[in-house]
Amino acid sequence: MDVVRRNTDYAVRLMVNLARRYGDGPVSTRTASTEEQVSYQLACKLMQSLQKARLLKSMMGPKGGFSLGREPSEISLLDIISAIQGPISLNRCVLVPKVCPQHKTCTVRDKLADLQKGINDSLSGITLEDLLHKPAAKRKANKK
Repeated sequence: MDVVRRNTDYAVRLMVNLARRYGDGPVSTRTASTEEQVSYQLACKLMQSLQKARLLKSMMGPKGGFSLGREPSEISLLDIISAIQGPISLNRCVLVPKVCPQHKTCTVRDKLADLQKGINDSLSGITLEDLLHKPAAKRKANKK
């Protein structure tokens, strides 16, 4: 099972596309979908969901399209994931403790909650700004 679903991956790619053009005005869904190889129909749905989450702004008209709702450094990977697929959860009991009758005494839940916090913190710490830059090629440790 994928933690980050295919549609979410497409949404991230569309958002990175818009982040590359931040400050240059709106980008049409057709342009972004073509460049990121996402079907136009799906891109329209994803852009609407991202706009509803206030991650995007839209402008109508012949020169209209979408632009980021905030600076690339202020939009996290967790923001995008949550807008498209909802919260990532290792287990239902982590999000809604009372679904399990043992929620008050369960030692497994505590460990899963710690892991869940780590995942959320990591995803919150990755911004569109970070995704704009390819990591430098890794150098071999013993190369001088």
